Amino acid sequence: MKIKVTFQDKNTKEHKFYLNFIRFIQNNLPLKNNLKINFLNERIGNMTTGARLPNNELNILTKNRMNRDILRTLVHEWVHEYQMTILGRERGPNIGGKNEDEANAISAKLIKIFEKEHPNFEGKMYE
Repeated sequence: MKIKVTFQDKNTKEHKFYLNFIRFIQNNLPLKNNLKINFLNERIGNMTTGARLPNNELNILTKNRMNRDILRTLVHEWVHEYQMTILGRERGPNIGGKNEDEANAISAKLIKIFEKEHPNFEGKMYE
């Protein structure tokens, strides 16, 4: 599996931090298909803070958001990618339902595990 990451923001000090987190997610919730992750400064279409696109692509909004929130959105959308491509589930409702509730729970859990395993990133999480 290959992951292609694009950044609209040119703040490269954040890029390494996000790439570390992506490796962490892949180790904890591995995907098989190639994936493209776009970190965006502006929302596209009707996305909120993140969106999973059907072509194995994730859009993640970064502008004016704390890193912890950005990473939570990333892992939330990653869980949806896992649900669709690994578990073979159909897309569910955006509010409630098995997929959405599971993505919320797993994303919160993985953020907490990441913080516990990487205490050196504590300050970075809250920037």
